[in-house]
Amino acid sequence: MSRLVHKGKPMNNRPRYRTMELSLPPRERTTSTSSLIDDGTKRRSSSRAIKRPKFDDELVESSLGGQGSTPISKIRTRNPSLSTASDCSLSLPPTPSVTSDVRKRLSSKSSSKRARKGRGSQSIVTKDLGRWKPTDDLGLIIGVQQTCDLVTVHRGVKFSCKFTLGEVQERWYALLYDPTVSRIAQQAMKNLHPDQIQAVQSRALYSKAEEELLGAIKSNSNPTLQTFEQHLKDNPHVFFPSRTAKSLMAHWQLLKQYHLLPDQSVPPLNKNGPVKDFTEAEQQIHDSELYESSDDLLEHELGVASRGSKREIRLLEDQVSKWQVLVDTVTGISPPEFDNQTLAVLRGRLVRYLMRSREITLGRKAAGVNVDVDLALEGPAWKISRRQGIIKLRNTGDFLVANEGKRPIYVDGKPVLAGNKTKLNNNSVIEIASLRFIFLINLDLINVIRQETAKLSGH
Repeated sequence: MSRLVHKGKPMNNRPRYRTMELSLPPRERTTSTSSLIDDGTKRRSSSRAIKRPKFDDELVESSLGGQGSTPISKIRTRNPSLSTASDCSLSLPPTPSVTSDVRKRLSSKSSSKRARKGRGSQSIVTKDLGRWKPTDDLGLIIGVQQTCDLVTVHRGVKFSCKFTLGEVQERWYALLYDPTVSRIAQQAMKNLHPDQIQAVQSRALYSKAEEELLGAIKSNSNPTLQTFEQHLKDNPHVFFPSRTAKSLMAHWQLLKQYHLLPDQSVPPLNKNGPVKDFTEAEQQIHDSELYESSDDLLEHELGVASRGSKREIRLLEDQVSKWQVLVDTVTGISPPEFDNQTLAVLRGRLVRYLMRSREITLGRKAAGVNVDVDLALEGPAWKISRRQGIIKLRNTGDFLVANEGKRPIYVDGKPVLAGNKTKLNNNSVIEIASLRFIFLINLDLINVIRQETAKLSGH
């Protein structure tokens, strides 16, 4: 930072003395004073550097700050004009030279960029190889070696996913000519488990030479496993190494089934005459034969049966939850519902309420109203009263539900109006304003309570 102070006449009510600060960053501005002309008058001159595109060598030299950079004295800079000419000297920091540390950092940066670029290309390659599994590559290679035809391989080999013929061809050419893809595929196939390799080899396509040897067996003969084992022993260089007598026998039977053996001929489809195409057969059909006369009585019966079936379906849907509980109880698939302190469970679709006291209240929790079972946790409960009902256990071991709300409580389909009560059995279905619950009783604990009550009453 350099400060220049000069003394001049005031202009336009400006202060007599003016102080200006020039911030000169390195290699961008040079020491300059106001330009003077021959007659001593002053003028403003723009010293802004003319921008031009730099070449690659200039960019490198300017970034390094070496000897090849543009001299600072030749760069035009912009300085404010001075009212008087004054001698001032501005000291600039020396140009830094390229040291060995700088070269090492630059070389490390370039190498890291190249490494990142290489990793990016590697990730792109592995991303393209995502659909092709090592088993697919192995099956493709074996299929081409057996048939020498990519169309046959596309039709006969069962890959892990559905590939088009173009994708199969592109993959085969990549395995042949792309060293990166080939190296990655070979490494992946080497890491396969022997069982996987054996499974792929067992599904290898049959070559023409193999089918010719199998075709030597007549279709009217009844070959056995020993026949095919003898074929394997006599022609080990023709058959694929993973072939077995059973696989050869199965393939021969397929050839025989589809009349592909050399001594077989395809039977004609129609012995009576030429085969008619679809157009000729359609022309011989009369439109009047396609429509049947409507029967009003039959349609009425079908409508009645349809309505009855729909009604039964709705009733069964209503009883599904109840029967599901019974099935779980009989089969014992459902997890245990009770512990030693739980008298009963009120189970809904989302929430289970455990009854561990002899009396609990049902309803909707609100300000100033507390209930033991908040039905709002199960679903929409805005139609349920704040204090809807009470479930109570008697000394006899029976459970009763009393309705204290405005809406009725349905127990096994029977309504319990306000002020009334009814008995709850095991697996009873309780419905309160479209919310359904299954009431499950801990029978073991209730039997113990009944026995204790009987002993006390006996004494």
